Amino acid sequence: MSRRVDEAYLKIRVVIQREFPDITLLVEEVYGKVRVHLIDGSYLDVWLSRRIPGRFAYHWEHRQVDGGLHRHDNRPHEHLRCVRTFPKHLHDGSEENVKESAISDNPEKAVKEFLSFIKSKLKTVRMRRSY
Repeated sequence: MSRRVDEAYLKIRVVIQREFPDITLLVEEVYGKVRVHLIDGSYLDVWLSRRIPGRFAYHWEHRQVDGGLHRHDNRPHEHLRCVRTFPKHLHDGSEENVKESAISDNPEKAVKEFLSFIKSKLKTVRMRRSY
């Protein structure tokens, strides 16, 4: 299991460095996850479980920048059984605002999807600041 996660992390790092150099400053492995430092001072943590196959969390931490966070994960919280994509769900802007998640089950694709979303949000912020 551990080897599979290590291989996935390596592939994810390559994808990030090849496809998102314009929004990333540093990609490193910390605390058993891949951390992506972004140009606005926020970061993305990519975590894949070494014990439970298929368990993941993609967490964009931007509270220190603008007070928000976004996280796709599939931890089966009982109180989220009403979410159509359960156990997969999205924390959209805050811990409390939970929605359905359509993110890919393939980690490489999921990271691409999430970083594309983040890139669009960063572009919107930069455009607002340039006015």
